[in-house]
This record gives sequence, structure tokens and C-alpha cells, in this order.
Amino acid sequence: MVKFDRFTLDNGLTVLVHEDPTTPMAVVNTLYDVGARDENPSQTGFAHLFEHLMFGGSLHIPSYDEPLQRVGGENNAFTSNDITNYYVTLPAVNLETAFWLESDRMLSLAFSDKSLEVQRNVVCEEFKQRYLNQPYGDVMLKLRPLAYTMHPYSWPTIGKELAHIEEARMEDVKAFFKKHYSPVNAIMVVGGAVKTADVERLAKKWFGDIPSGEKYNRNLPMEPIQLEPRRLVHYADVPVNAIYIALHVPAKNDQGYYEADLIGDLLSRGNSSRLYKSLIKDRKLFTDINASLTGSSDPGLMIIDGRPSEGVTIEEAEAAIWEVLKQLSEEPVPETELDKVKNKIESTMVFAEMSLLDKAMNLAYFEVLGDAEALNKETERYLKVSSEDIQRRAQSIFRKENSSTLLYLSNS
Repeated sequence: MVKFDRFTLDNGLTVLVHEDPTTPMAVVNTLYDVGARDENPSQTGFAHLFEHLMFGGSLHIPSYDEPLQRVGGENNAFTSNDITNYYVTLPAVNLETAFWLESDRMLSLAFSDKSLEVQRNVVCEEFKQRYLNQPYGDVMLKLRPLAYTMHPYSWPTIGKELAHIEEARMEDVKAFFKKHYSPVNAIMVVGGAVKTADVERLAKKWFGDIPSGEKYNRNLPMEPIQLEPRRLVHYADVPVNAIYIALHVPAKNDQGYYEADLIGDLLSRGNSSRLYKSLIKDRKLFTDINASLTGSSDPGLMIIDGRPSEGVTIEEAEAAIWEVLKQLSEEPVPETELDKVKNKIESTMVFAEMSLLDKAMNLAYFEVLGDAEALNKETERYLKVSSEDIQRRAQSIFRKENSSTLLYLSNS
């Protein structure tokens, strides 16, 4: 159970406070309700570019890192298709430094041509190294638009193509900041050796005068139900063949998501999981195989990816995957097997509650989903899933017409 207090400033900034006297540290986690799904389809990669720009200095603080390091602090950030999240950890006695830094870049980020050029080059280099010049690196650039025909989940956080970042203009960057980076579109979580009254005083002092901005209300095109299987065969200079199967699953807030997540664990969590045991250990058809969920705020994907063993045809490998999936649809999962994956998830949740930063990030994410209190009910949502629920959800997910398959084949 993660206890927290909540208050909202007059400008709309939501602040959650988790008091934890067991540590001398504090964390300030600032989540902006903007991700890659909120980008213009002709200007993708901006949310991720902005993650980098936010460390380029503000009008009054040319270097974000230096003053933080002087007080023993560390920081980082990440961007997803749904959110952009910034976090600072530092000794609690120096908490105000984090408020000073975060408020100044929210109010007055320094938009310099030099900063834009530097960060644009950094992101472009990341695009090249991780997505274009690495074996299998461009999988999501191909699989996402295969699975999504309408929803903006059809591109990864890095963007659709390199040119969108290369051609990013200052006026576009400023417009993106104005639209999304304001108190009314932010959630701040402060945790550690802090008191709610002190946090509220600091929040009002450093953030209270920042203009609220306009609330960004999404009106995204929803993905229609997929009615037929989709396939793409791609040849590349890679060492071995690979298979990627994307299947539509419910959104994070839906109970069906928890059923699908458990199915993913049944399939590939540990050496006793079904895909590993059947296709790697017993039949030796694959050298590697996994199943994972994108965990998206809107309906997401379960992605099954594997690399067939030498001498195994791609057709044989694909058919073998579907055999395992079909079994989950046709036969109830034994309670002992289901309990095992539930226990693993429950232990993961317990360990997450031991990390101050994890608690802060999770509170922020569940708050943007609708209510941070849902974090304390997440384990219960997993535990209530029955064997019948698993079979019913498997029948819904594991249909050929719900699948988008990328066959990533070696040229050699």
C-alpha cells in the first residue's frame, strides 16, 4: 500500500506527496501528459526530441545538471507513446533545489538555435544507431504501422522517419512546448523524507505563479477492430531469421489488460513458461522467444517475437507458435500454473514498493490514467483473474484475423 496526499494548485498543477521517513532521500517526479501519440503525423519524434531539449537549459539556469550535482542529485527522463516523465533524486534536505530547477524550465525553457541544433543532432544520431544501423533495429518502424492503420500508435517514440527530426523548426518546437508543457498538463509526485505541508509551500512558491496553460484534450482516431490477418516479409542483412507477431489487446485501464498480461507471463516468463518449454527446451525450434505487452493507455499490443533455430523453416516456426497459442485458447490453464505467475507478479509489486523512485513514477502514471489510488488496487486486479478469464481472453486475442506478422528474413 502506497499512501499519499494530493492537492492541486490554482493553475492546475496536480501534486501528490508520499511521505517516507525511512530514507534521507527525496524524489521529484514530473510527468507531462504528452507522448508520441500526440504528435502531428507529419512531425513525429517531437515528444522524444523535447525530452532532450528540456535539459538544454532555461532562461535563468543555463546548465540543468551542474546545480543539481552540487547538491548530490541525479536526474533522468523517458518518453513513451503516452507520456513524458522527468525525475530528480537528491538528499531531502536539498529538496528546494529540485523545485527551483523544474519550475524554471516549465516556465521559461531557453529556446536557442544552438540547443535545438545540438539536441536535434543527438536524437538523429540515436535514430541512426538504434533503429537504422542495428540488426532488427527498425522492427517497430515496420510492425507498428502494420498493426495500427488509424491510431497514432502506428509510429514509435523515435518517430516515423529521420527527416521529421532533421527538419524540426524553432517555431514548431515552441508551439509544441506551449501546447503540452504547462501546469494544467503536468502531474508532480514528491516522495521521501518530506512533509506534505512543506511540499505544498514549495509548490506554491516555485510553481504557483506559472500560467496554467490550456488543458490538452485528446481526440485521437481509435483503431478499428482488425478483421483480417496482415503480413509483411522483409529481407535484411541480419544473422538469422526472426518472427514478430503483434496482436491487439485491451488498454491499461481495462481488466482485460491484466488478463492479457498474465497470458504473456504464462507464455514467456521464466524457463517453465509455455513458449520456452515447448519451442526451445522440448522441440528445439527456437533459440529465443518472448511475449510482451506494450502496456499502453489506449488499446495496445501483445508482441511475440522469436528467432528460429538453424535448419527450421520460417513456416514451421510460425506454425509452432500458433500451436502454443491455440492450446491456451482451447484448454483451461491449471490453477497451479496460474498461481505461479500470479505469485511472481505479486512479488514484483512488493519489490516496486521498496523503491522510492518506482513509487513516485507509478503514482504519477496511475494519476494520469485517472486516479493514483488505482496503483494500490493493481495487485488485486491480477489476483482476481481466473482460469476461465484466461481462456476467454486467449480466445479473444489469439485469432489470426487479430494478428499482424512481420517475417524479418536474412539475406544470406
